[in-house]
Amino acid sequence: MTTLLSPARLGPRDVARVGGAGLRTRPLRVFLSALGIAIGIAAMTAVVGISSSSRADLDRTLAALGTNLLTVAPGDTMLGGTATLPIESVSMISRIGPVNQVAAIGKVPDTNVYRTDKIPAAESGGITVQAAHLDLPDTVGVTLAAGIWLNAATERYPAVVLGSATARRLGIAGPGEDIQVYLGRRWFTVVGILDPVPLAPELDSAALVGWGAAQTYLDFDGHPTTVYTRSDDNAVEAVRGVLAATANPHAPSEVKVSRPSDALAARQATSRAFTGLLLGLGAVALLVGGVGVANTMVISVLERRPEIGLRRSLGATRGQIRLQFLAESLLLSALGGVGGVVLGIAVTTIYAATQSMPAIVPVWAMAGGVGATLVIGAIAGLYPAIRAARLAPTEALATP
Repeated sequence: MTTLLSPARLGPRDVARVGGAGLRTRPLRVFLSALGIAIGIAAMTAVVGISSSSRADLDRTLAALGTNLLTVAPGDTMLGGTATLPIESVSMISRIGPVNQVAAIGKVPDTNVYRTDKIPAAESGGITVQAAHLDLPDTVGVTLAAGIWLNAATERYPAVVLGSATARRLGIAGPGEDIQVYLGRRWFTVVGILDPVPLAPELDSAALVGWGAAQTYLDFDGHPTTVYTRSDDNAVEAVRGVLAATANPHAPSEVKVSRPSDALAARQATSRAFTGLLLGLGAVALLVGGVGVANTMVISVLERRPEIGLRRSLGATRGQIRLQFLAESLLLSALGGVGGVVLGIAVTTIYAATQSMPAIVPVWAMAGGVGATLVIGAIAGLYPAIRAARLAPTEALATP
């Protein structure tokens, strides 16, 4: 009776052990090949990380510059006069879904600001009086050089916050209980002074009083003259399209809406440039890494022909030989990929720290770096593995 012998099957652990043994026999060559892959993947990971970190820092800066800030103001009527915004316009705008913040100012007509009550009323000094909502600083990005902003108590009483240019023209360096200005034939106490407001320069030359105080002491009619809105960046254009009809449903043509900041378009262009750079550099890195893996594996096959012949003579199948060299190629690529990702994270972290930026490396970049190297390693190692499997045992053993 004849017993047919079948070759032993290699499990995943056996394949990894055999592939690792092949790499350990040539540590210097493996290190240099893995280093070449790691440098390419590190460059790709660092580009993604640095661009993501720079983009996050840019987003933070552009947000402060008002990329998502839109302003609503009354336009002209059909007869050429100046329109007015409805008193309810602010509350109606706040109901728009993507709108996050809304605040308004309202110009108080025929009201001037003076340091003393001895100055003739005709000399206004270019200072306007504006009623202001309490959440104006958060919406527009207002900061105070001195004092405090209006609150729920002071906004109902004769208290005023001066713009930076207004304080300079009036010769007021800071607020205080005895620091007052003559406003609308009444003394108002100065409670704060603003820093310059780059997003709303009209506030620099204004005296800001509470909405309730303006109605009580200055006969303010309650109609806003400028409404500031903050919305989600990806919905700025959509919000802009409905602001006029929302602010004044009866006459949307009499409403002026500002265009989104050009910085938003600049950010989108920068994002596309970063993406293009990443794709180009990633393609080059993977190509170089693949050539390195293929070169290493081809040389390995040529050098190890006697080993291949001996294993074939001992019963190893062509499939097992092919799987062995393919496993070596994948392990070599994985070493380079993981090392490159770690190196790229380190480069990103160091660069972000030197530039005072948040260090951000997306998860997809790390996973993509390792995954790409495995794919390129499999492709690069496939030909050497097939070539090794095709060697006949006698031909391989005859190689000196």
